[in-house]
Amino acid sequence: MKNLRLAALLVFLTSIIPFSSPAQMVVSIKIDGTINPAAAEFLHASLTKATERGAECLILHLNTPGGLLKSTRVMVTDILESRIPVVVYVAPPGAQSASAGVFITLAAHFASMAPGTNIGAAHPVTLQGGMDTTMMEKATNDAAAFVRTIAEKRHRNVAWAEEAVRKSLSITETEALRTGVIDTISRNVDSLLLSLDGRTFETSIGTKTIHTRGATVEQWEMGFTERLLDILSDPNIAYILMLLGMYGLIFELYNPGAILPGVVGGICLILAFYSMHTLPINYAGLALILFSIILFIADLKVASHGLLSVGGVISLVLGSLMLIRSDSALEFVQLSFSVILTCAALSLIFFMFLVGLGVKALRSKPTTGQEGLVGEMGEALTLLNPTGRVRVHGEQWNAVSLSGTIPQDAKVRVVKLDNLTLSVEEVRP
Repeated sequence: MKNLRLAALLVFLTSIIPFSSPAQMVVSIKIDGTINPAAAEFLHASLTKATERGAECLILHLNTPGGLLKSTRVMVTDILESRIPVVVYVAPPGAQSASAGVFITLAAHFASMAPGTNIGAAHPVTLQGGMDTTMMEKATNDAAAFVRTIAEKRHRNVAWAEEAVRKSLSITETEALRTGVIDTISRNVDSLLLSLDGRTFETSIGTKTIHTRGATVEQWEMGFTERLLDILSDPNIAYILMLLGMYGLIFELYNPGAILPGVVGGICLILAFYSMHTLPINYAGLALILFSIILFIADLKVASHGLLSVGGVISLVLGSLMLIRSDSALEFVQLSFSVILTCAALSLIFFMFLVGLGVKALRSKPTTGQEGLVGEMGEALTLLNPTGRVRVHGEQWNAVSLSGTIPQDAKVRVVKLDNLTLSVEEVRP
């Protein structure tokens, strides 16, 4: 009878006390910067690992001005095909999800924004040289179709998504929530987890209901390789590495055996080429930069009084402005104009300095050979009347006096050299 009462009490307690499952795990990653191959690889690796670990979902903290078209499409594809829900959280306050970030945010299973953030401005742009009307229209239509597909897939505001592309609309977090662009506004991760708890999402393998109340949040950071690629994907870094590599090789060619400039230059060039492989490079701009280097080198060989260096600077600036070809719908990459001007100015100053040294060397008095003896001081070893012996530069020479008799041990100055005989004159105090 006692056992029956205990069993009944257990059943009663089970019915009124919710069943508590083991603590769930949520993965949190951050992308703060442009969308590039490093960001795409980081998201892909994190999704794969989070799926294997059985995470409830993956939260992507996003703050981006945009990025590369190819990387954006890769990230959107990974999100749409994810086996676990992907939550995009535009944060912290003051962050933005612009250009390519709009597509990534709309592709999320659940989209949230922190107070004081904005989203939008996804119109096709070209930052280094313009496109004609036909190409711009094609880019805009392609981007509009892409964003409509994503918005329809996630049941978001298709009309606004298309206007963000066609009219560069940008809205705040409250406007985004009101117009159905995002799902909620979250002050922090804890409030976001409360909003997610119990929601059901459609993943690539079926529906999944997640439980995030009290879940453990694991912060994952980029690995060394991804951080390195992220740094190298900056066009300004690639540009500086390219110039350093070229100058390093030039120094090595002009000073064979220096070793260090050649080694550093080779490493910089390899890293620059690897970085440019991930960037939309305009080869006409690259050719102009190479031509500027040729002009700089030619100015060291040809007496142009710096005109070739000036032409090299003009070619360097024009090539730098054209180097990054940003004519696709989503790409937001450009060289900083201040970096271009700084590198051009330093290059001009440096090569003009070298040219100045060359001109100075040409105009300086010879210090070696026969011409180098003229004007040098010496000492009379014997009486010169008018011929005798003198010592100049530690060497003994036959000499003839041009100033009458010169006594022994007197100071003399070389006037000229004729058939290994010095013509000298006495130097009186």
